[in-house]
Amino acid sequence: MSHAVAPTPTPVPSQAEAEALAADAVSLCSRLIRFDTSNFGGGESRGERACAQWVAEELTDAGLAPVVLESAPGRANTVVRIPGADPAAPALLVHGHLDVVPAEPSDWADYPFSGEVRDGAVWGRGALDMKDMDAMMLAFVRHLARTGARPPRDLVLAFVADEEDTGEYGARFLVEQHPDLFEGVNAAISESGGQSVHLPGGGRLYPVAAGERGSAWMTVTARGTAGHGSRRNDDNALVKLATVIGQFAGHEWPVRMVPIVEALLDGLSRHLGIEIDPTDLSPLGAAAQLVSGTLANSVNPTMLRAGYKHNVIPSEASAALDGRILPGTEAEFFATVDALLGPDLSRAGDYQAPVSADHSAPDFAAMAAALRAHDPDALVLPYCMTGGTDAKAFAALGIPGFGFVPGRTPADFDAWQYVHGVDERVLTDSLAFGARVLTSYLMTDPRAFA
Repeated sequence: MSHAVAPTPTPVPSQAEAEALAADAVSLCSRLIRFDTSNFGGGESRGERACAQWVAEELTDAGLAPVVLESAPGRANTVVRIPGADPAAPALLVHGHLDVVPAEPSDWADYPFSGEVRDGAVWGRGALDMKDMDAMMLAFVRHLARTGARPPRDLVLAFVADEEDTGEYGARFLVEQHPDLFEGVNAAISESGGQSVHLPGGGRLYPVAAGERGSAWMTVTARGTAGHGSRRNDDNALVKLATVIGQFAGHEWPVRMVPIVEALLDGLSRHLGIEIDPTDLSPLGAAAQLVSGTLANSVNPTMLRAGYKHNVIPSEASAALDGRILPGTEAEFFATVDALLGPDLSRAGDYQAPVSADHSAPDFAAMAAALRAHDPDALVLPYCMTGGTDAKAFAALGIPGFGFVPGRTPADFDAWQYVHGVDERVLTDSLAFGARVLTSYLMTDPRAFA
């Protein structure tokens, strides 16, 4: 039996609670960054175990009962369920990854794992990807312990390993080995959405990710006849491979307007009062980057491997191709790839299907309401990510995922410049805003928007 829930205002923390949330988010983000959880890929990592254990201690201090699950030596995940006021209500998963991409200290102005707080920012690798969200999640937990408040539904908080590689030691491990932890969950939020984007004319867009392009990490191999480098060879594997790479570079992938991108463009058109031409996104200003990478599929060569000596023509040459696939275009994508490869090259690799969530769902409306409660001028629209997140792993359990890490930054701060970049930092004001918005959302019952 369903129970109607009367619409109620989105809860907003008091000034004192907001100040405590902000202070906690900044201090927790700084501490999280000081754990070097660099993930080099291919199973090589500095490990998340120490960080995951510290997170578990924070959760325990707040009166919760987390579990730390090690998927391999040093690779660990921390998961906790926070009971909600209505045990019958569908639960929400909030997940953030603890690993970060590597950072070369000599490239940075300061040590990348200092977590220093200065100049209105928290500095260090992972500040924006995504220890800021991990910190906001923990700040919310402290808020519950401090106020005695209880969320309207069960919340499952997962701090996971290995997102910056394949997720094998993190989300995929949890989904395959511990699916019971996510019983009753019908929606999830994680990275890459909810941050302010400044529009022409001064408007603020908060794009919430409601879909992700799929990924096909392919190794393509050409085979030929080995021989002496001084002699003509009409069956040279390297030449075959180079020819095919050139074909991929020259291929124009057709525009495919998927529903999420269409919804974003429609919303921007209405807001800006213009008709947007997908072939000319310049009127969108900074918002153009939300559209440009999701109008078509793509394939980019990323690595080459062949040969072992100057004077030996190898019998085999291979290239790594990074393919990205819009929702609903999988068959077309692979048919095109195989046609471009031709009969002489083979492919193998790892494939993760594109995912999408319903942007008309009550949870999306609840996120929009939380943003507008703290920024009345907020324009909230769905968008499709060019890359991918752990949402793909949890989709295997039937859990739709949204990208929602709220933040508000000035127009001259380009967060994407620092994600995976040098001198990464998150603005303390943005952290404070995000902690308030996240708390409002997590304390809102989405059934009020059904």
